[in-house]
Amino acid sequence: MQALYQFQTADHIVAGRNSLQTVGEHLHLTGVDVKSVLIITQPSIKSLGFVDALVSQLAANGVKADVNTSILPEPTVENIEQVFANMAGESYDALIGLGGGSVLDTTKILSVLTTNDNSIRELLGTDLVKKPGIPTILIPTTSGTGAEVTPNAIVTLPDEELKVGIVSKHMLPKVVFIDPMLTLGLPKPITAATGMDAFTHSLESFISNKANPISDMFALESIRLISASIVEAYQNGSSVEAREKMLFGSMYGGMALTGAGTAAVHALAYPLGGKFKIAHGVANSMLLPHVMEFNMDAIEDRLYQVAEPMGIQVQGMTSAQAAVKVVERIVEWTKILEIPQDLSSFGVQQQDVPELAISASKVTRLLNNNPKAVSLQDMEMIYRKLLT
Repeated sequence: MQALYQFQTADHIVAGRNSLQTVGEHLHLTGVDVKSVLIITQPSIKSLGFVDALVSQLAANGVKADVNTSILPEPTVENIEQVFANMAGESYDALIGLGGGSVLDTTKILSVLTTNDNSIRELLGTDLVKKPGIPTILIPTTSGTGAEVTPNAIVTLPDEELKVGIVSKHMLPKVVFIDPMLTLGLPKPITAATGMDAFTHSLESFISNKANPISDMFALESIRLISASIVEAYQNGSSVEAREKMLFGSMYGGMALTGAGTAAVHALAYPLGGKFKIAHGVANSMLLPHVMEFNMDAIEDRLYQVAEPMGIQVQGMTSAQAAVKVVERIVEWTKILEIPQDLSSFGVQQQDVPELAISASKVTRLLNNNPKAVSLQDMEMIYRKLLT
């Protein structure tokens, strides 16, 4: 019997330059009468004026808006629970997440905490959320996680020095706004890290054991858009065209991973974030070429298929030659984007490697997607390639 493929994403997507200015007129897409909202964001986003503009716009539409800016860049369970505790006594019709992946993930989690009698730890895993949350409106300000269109949310468990996911259809947002104007002010390091994170989502989804015709469509278009714009967005951050391609590429990457899932790169990246506080996009960028080299004999044909969307001329090449060129292009990007390539610069030492590998081995949800089995020894070998 032929495999069945399923795909689900955000209910509504409103995309285009300056679409943030239309949030008020699109509130009806939530399916509820919105009179009171909580905006989840971070101080850096608020300082850019986006939040105040949104609050004023909502007020003009008769909507009261509170603002919470206490989300950490890599939110822990305790951080999110504290934000939820601060919501006690307030009744919101919808939650608005305005920010990067951490903000968007937190907004999704707060939504389901409001309607489910569970702690965050009880929801860790897949399909453990029983009831839909209150409606969410997600507005990304980085071109990285694609969290605005996925049913996933990632939290940090400090006691286990690990990042873990909650996956549930009940965390898909009601409305998403894709506005490249919000990403023009992204600093270079964030542009680089989040952009490579988005590319990793797409490439891993394309080589995943769960890759299918639906996810492939989004993955290949994401790869094409990001490959054509990531260097330009980094070197010329005011290019609206490059920023727009990156934002759409990021969103399509989120759709790809929703259909196929990421794999060993992400599994190995989570302990680096949990234990050494390495930003998720940076960890993915560092690991990506090495994991692809490890997987090479299992994914050569798949890498050949992404070479052309990456802008690599494959005419006259064998699939093996094209696959090598793909990995070389990724390494080239990490140099241009000034992504660190030495884990020791983050405090990682040789003696930490066995523990990192053990932690990564627990992320079976993603390791099962990898096209090739990864042993503890394999993981240690990959980590050690990033230690000079």
